[in-house]
Amino acid sequence: MADFYKKLKQETQNAKQPVVIESSEGAYLVVAGQKKLNFCSSHYLGFAVDARIKKAAKDAIDEYGIGTGYRTIAGTNVLNVELEDRLAKFKKAEGAIVVAGGYLANMAAIQTILGKEDVVISDELNHASIIDAIRLAQIKNRFIYKHRDTVDLEEKLKEASTIVKEDGSKPLILIVTDGVFSMDGDLAPLPEIIKLAKKYGALTMVDDAHGEGVLGNGGRGIVDHFGLHGQVDIEVGTLSKAFSVMGGFITGKKPLIDFYKQKARQFMFSSALSIPDTAALIEGVKILEESDAPVKKLWENTKYLKEKFSKLGFDIGNSETPITPIILGDEDITLKFSQRLLEEGVFASAIRFPLVPKGKARIRVIPSAAHSRGDLDLAIAAFEKIGKELSVI
Repeated sequence: MADFYKKLKQETQNAKQPVVIESSEGAYLVVAGQKKLNFCSSHYLGFAVDARIKKAAKDAIDEYGIGTGYRTIAGTNVLNVELEDRLAKFKKAEGAIVVAGGYLANMAAIQTILGKEDVVISDELNHASIIDAIRLAQIKNRFIYKHRDTVDLEEKLKEASTIVKEDGSKPLILIVTDGVFSMDGDLAPLPEIIKLAKKYGALTMVDDAHGEGVLGNGGRGIVDHFGLHGQVDIEVGTLSKAFSVMGGFITGKKPLIDFYKQKARQFMFSSALSIPDTAALIEGVKILEESDAPVKKLWENTKYLKEKFSKLGFDIGNSETPITPIILGDEDITLKFSQRLLEEGVFASAIRFPLVPKGKARIRVIPSAAHSRGDLDLAIAAFEKIGKELSVI
């Protein structure tokens, strides 16, 4: 037993420790008692500090308290039902199911409907929660297609179409992709994926964690962005990024959502979101239903920032979203760059292997609707100063 704990200590003794935040996560945050410009979190719309949302959470606590319980026993509050109804309407879907996190939503989406003899075809850069969901489901027939490569996807579909289950029936085939890829900010080629799915009789699933509140009309996501309502079988979203709270959800046709609510273990055996979380999310959806102003501000900031970074000579890759990678390549330089940014009052993390391939280290910058033009100029000046200092521009 002593050797076991010794091994654990050796494995973690040099592990990176998370930065501890001592404030709310708005345009600025406090680290070690010092105010830093927040260019690191995924609170795209500034909802983490929105006065309406904070008031909604406080009012709900006064009326309903805090805690909940299992949704299937005594944990389904009227607010939980309202949130699911509002999300379904917002996403223009027939139904929605909410669970405690986006990770759990991907687990539920895949594990609940696929058996061991079914088939899953996954983009090579999909999020870890998708990879883990496929493993959890113990699916034997797994195919990985090259990132955003629909030619390779079709080759995998052709191969998958030849598979027959032990009982002689055809397996379900599920194509799964991120909507927005979190390290590069590029989009899944969803229209082409849908065409191939129809051609080969496959189901489709998109994890739109970084698209919710960001893409589409009023932040309705990648399906709305491409005008594909009703054509994607399973839409998974998170409520911890643009909505700035916590939780995950699945939207789709009513029979599918009803099935998840009866069979998904991540729903059945987990507590519902807390009262203040649920109330805050309802208010967030209301804000986006009323106005697309926060989404427009986010994109104005994104456009300005990308133009300035490109003009300075930084490599920002092929991002199509607010996720803006400053690709530096060298891991040591990237780490030093991030450290110097913090010294200059800007918090933006170094992203290195294994989160990205070796030679592709970067600073991942995420602007927010909460940032003013002055905030952006402050950050741009810091990047320019350090870029020249480290001879990367």
